[in-house]
Amino acid sequence: MFPIKSVSDLEKISAAVKWQYFEKLTAFIFEENGFDAKQNVIVKDEHYKRQFDVIAKRFDATWLVECKKWKSRKQRAGAMKSAAAKHLERCALYETVAKPGRIMPLIVTLIEEEVVQHDGIFIVPVTKLNWFVNNFESFE
Repeated sequence: MFPIKSVSDLEKISAAVKWQYFEKLTAFIFEENGFDAKQNVIVKDEHYKRQFDVIAKRFDATWLVECKKWKSRKQRAGAMKSAAAKHLERCALYETVAKPGRIMPLIVTLIEEEVVQHDGIFIVPVTKLNWFVNNFESFE
């Protein structure tokens, strides 16, 4: 599906694609690691309706993923707090409606930097997503 043989290939593909393909690439990385991944999932109750870019499930963990195609660190810094707050709101609705096991909120970005955590949400560059989903226990 994606011709990825190196981190360089992943960076080029991620930067060049439209946001819908960035979401597809994120789901693909989860699927390649044994997750059941779905894109553009809408969750609603009697009052609210929210959309998730990717929901990936494996074992007792459900990853609720927001994909952000921020172009620069400056843009990311200004938008991260707002994005994290909105994503936590979506995650709370999902937990109420779906009653899954363990919820793992996650924001995946294009910005190449270290994995960080903000308000309980991991923010991971797409180039490190494969590594992260296989090693996230070390962050807990």
